[in-house]
Formats: sequence, structure tokens, C-alpha cells
Amino acid sequence: MDGREHVRVAVIGSGFGGLGAAVRLRREGITDFVVLERADSVGGTWRDNSYPGCACDVPSHLYSFSFAPNPDWPRTFSRQPAIRAYLEHVADTFGLRPHIRLNSEVRMMRWDADELRWEIETSAGDLTADVVVSATGPLSDPKTPEIPGLAEFPGKVFHSARWDHDYDLRGKRVAMIGTGASAIQIVPAIAPDVERLTLFQRTPPWVMPRTDRAISAVERRLHRQLPFTRAARRGLLWGIRELQVSAFTKRPNQLGLIESLAKANMARSIKDPELRAKLTPSYRIGCKRILLSSEYYPALARPNVDLVASGLTEIRGNTLIAADGTETEVDAIVFGTGFHVTDMPIADRVVGAGGETLADAWKDGMQALRGATAAGFPNWMTIIGPNTGLGNSSMILMIESQLNYMADYLRQLDVLGGRVALAARPSAVGAWNRHVQERMKRTVWNTGGCTSWYLDANGRNTTVWPGTTGEFRRETRSVDLAEYEVVRVRRRERERVAAEAAVPAPAAPPAAAPATVEEGAA
Repeated sequence: MDGREHVRVAVIGSGFGGLGAAVRLRREGITDFVVLERADSVGGTWRDNSYPGCACDVPSHLYSFSFAPNPDWPRTFSRQPAIRAYLEHVADTFGLRPHIRLNSEVRMMRWDADELRWEIETSAGDLTADVVVSATGPLSDPKTPEIPGLAEFPGKVFHSARWDHDYDLRGKRVAMIGTGASAIQIVPAIAPDVERLTLFQRTPPWVMPRTDRAISAVERRLHRQLPFTRAARRGLLWGIRELQVSAFTKRPNQLGLIESLAKANMARSIKDPELRAKLTPSYRIGCKRILLSSEYYPALARPNVDLVASGLTEIRGNTLIAADGTETEVDAIVFGTGFHVTDMPIADRVVGAGGETLADAWKDGMQALRGATAAGFPNWMTIIGPNTGLGNSSMILMIESQLNYMADYLRQLDVLGGRVALAARPSAVGAWNRHVQERMKRTVWNTGGCTSWYLDANGRNTTVWPGTTGEFRRETRSVDLAEYEVVRVRRRERERVAAEAAVPAPAAPPAAAPATVEEGAA
């Protein structure tokens, strides 16, 4: 109507969530959509994270779409290049390239209540959409702590998700800040090459062995020629993890045996009792994500690797000062300090029906109906939304469940017909959130005695799903219209008002009669 391009669906992001949404739209017969990607290629977090040693801690055959199985995974736990190549393959195989707009960062999205559509401003131009599917993901915007003196540090500084491959770490004194999933892969990858590596650890993680191996040519050939073997392998991996869920969500005390195995894993490589004490967590295993590595502890035992069991608090020139007073001189700092998960920056760029941003709506904590739709934001949904994360299984399973919900959401709009929107009822969002938080009370993530990135600034767990992936699949199988308000364009009313405004006003009555003037003044 105003010259801007209009599409039925705009998908934001081209990682697993965005590409999965695009595939599902095509499978539903919807081709009037675009995928808006801020970078110059697809891949999401598997494009951005290219640090040395980057790999997945979910088995390859479970960390892939059910509708796009890959019989040729090279390893049982795939490394970053293989996963990124898989996502490129998905984009090509399902004909997604014509829909993908690279270098198109979304700057703002505003709901137009008159036209029932989203106005989208991007770095490559503006457009409108009936429905927005936000698939930016929680691991897309790196978080770097504000450390006094960091701006004046004379050496090299970068985040693990923005690795500077042009900077050679060989022979350098390097500080690794953080001991999360990225750090435990980076440390063993760079330790043999640097002069000295100092790891700053605020809280030690629980680490289990990672039983990674090459998948043989015979196995790959079998999976290609007999697809049921590939499906059986995936089903077994899924079933084992489903059986583990109750220990995390209902009976955390049963995790003691797993703690013993993790301690034994540490003891095999760390012989120094003082170092072992620093590396032993004081919280229940599973409270933070259990990390998988068979190289991390051996790397920490190297003579050129030091552990500072205290957080970084200040930087003076080349000297890093920890909370316990330890001082370390370094040439480079690598931050492995995670991402903006509970305060996703995209939320500042979404303006809903009431004129407030999603960030304002979520200032007291993220919440969305079935992890997908937020009150006050019609025809907007998110993939990997609030309380859809997992602590022990594959997020691809959760993504596919949300794609089922997205598909039925669009079907419902078709059935309703005309220019129409669905707005999640605040009562339904509140009821869902209370249900999730009530289930969360017993979980290890809330009772395990740790402070993790699963918790928001208010201490609420707005990140993890407190159940099995099978339960979530059932909860998102279809849209319940009773949980939504159906919003339609009041076109006739708007046309009547416009017509009245176009009719010339009648001439004013003569002002001779004083009573008329008084009445008018009154």
C-alpha cells in the first residue's frame, strides 16, 4: 500500500531455528516469506563460534533435523565446521537461498494496529509482514563483563564468539576468562601453543568424559543404504536422554552417582590435591550445564597452564588482578563469558500493540505462551523462547516442536480468513508461566545451590524447560484458540471516519442571536 515490500512471514535469523522455520514454511506450501540475516552467511551460532576446538556436546545424529538426516556425520560429536556445513546443506537442499536476505540486520519491528501487520526496519531497507518469527536464538549476542581498566589494556582482547583468527596466540601470555562450555574446549586447543595460559575461574564446572570418536566408513555406508539404522541410532540417543530427565526435574538427589563419576574423571588427570580442590564444585551436578571433555583436565595439568580460582576484578596495563589479589601479566585476553540469554538485545527492537518494547514487557522476567508468543505482541512468535532450553538433550528437538506450533498458528490464521491476527491472552500467558515455574521449584536448576546463566536478574529460571522433550512436543502440537484473542481490521469504521473527514463542514450559523453565542460558548 505504501510502496514497501510486503510478505506473509518474516523470519529473523538463519541458524537452526530460522532455517528450520523456512523449511517448515515451504513444506506447508507457504512461499511468501523472507529470512532476514544480519551476517553475510547462514549458520547462526555455528557461524559465529569458530574458536579453536569448537564442537557440539550433543551427539551428531541427535543434533540434526529429523526431516534432514545426515548419514555422513564424520564424528559422534561433531565439530563446528561440520555443523556449519550441514546448515549450508539444508539451505541448498530445501531451496531456501531465494528467501534469505543476508546483511539485513533488523533494527526495529513495530506493530501496526490499523493494518494488522509488522513494520520492519532493516539495514538493507524496510518491509512489512503479517507474521514475524523471531529465531535470533539465545546464543547470538556475546556478553563481556565491565572490568575496570579493560578499555586501557594494551594487548589483544576478544570474545570466544568473535574469535580473531588474524591474531596469532603462539608464544603469547594468554588469559582465559570463564570456565563454561566454550572455555573447556578452548583451553586444551591453545595450551600447547601459548607461552603461558592463565585460566580465571569464578565457579568450577562439573566435567564428564566426552566419548568422541570418528564414525567409520562402514557405519556411514550402513546409514545411507539402510535408513532405519540411522533412525534407530537417533531414537536410542533420544530415549536415553528422556530417561535422564526425571533426575534433573524431580529427584536431584539421585545425581550423586554422576558426581562420583565426574570426580573420578578429574582424579585421573589432576594429581595435585590442591588443584583438585579448586576444581571441585560445591553445588549439585546439573545445576549448571554438565560439560563434556576428555582434554580439559589434562590441559590444566600442563606446566604452562595456571588456574586462578577467583574472578577477574581489575586490569592495570598488562596486569590482570583477581578478586583474591592474584596478579598476572598477559599479552591477550579471551572472554568466554557467555551471552545475553535472559536479556536478549532483540527484545529492545520489538514494539508491540501497546507501544512498549518486548524488553519493557519482560523487564520482570521473560515469559511466553508455550515458549512462543508474548502478550501484547500479535502475530509475533519466537523460536527457542522463554523456558524452552534444555540441560541434557538436543535443542533441535525443541525447535521442531515449536515449528509444529508455528505451522498450526498459520493454519489457524488461514481458517479465520481475511486480515486477522492472534494475540496471546495475558491470562493464558500468566497461567502457562505459573505452571512452568511451579514445576521448576523441584528441579536441580533451582535447588542445586548454584548461580547459573539459566537464572535472570531476579533469580527466576526463565530459560530451561522443566520436563522431557516429549512432553513439550505434546504441549505444542496445536494452537488452542481459547488462549488467544482474534483481532480483525476495523476497515469499515476507518473508512467511515475518513469519509466524514472529507465532507466540508457546514457553514457557521449567524452570530446575531446572543443565545446562540452563549450556548456555543457553554
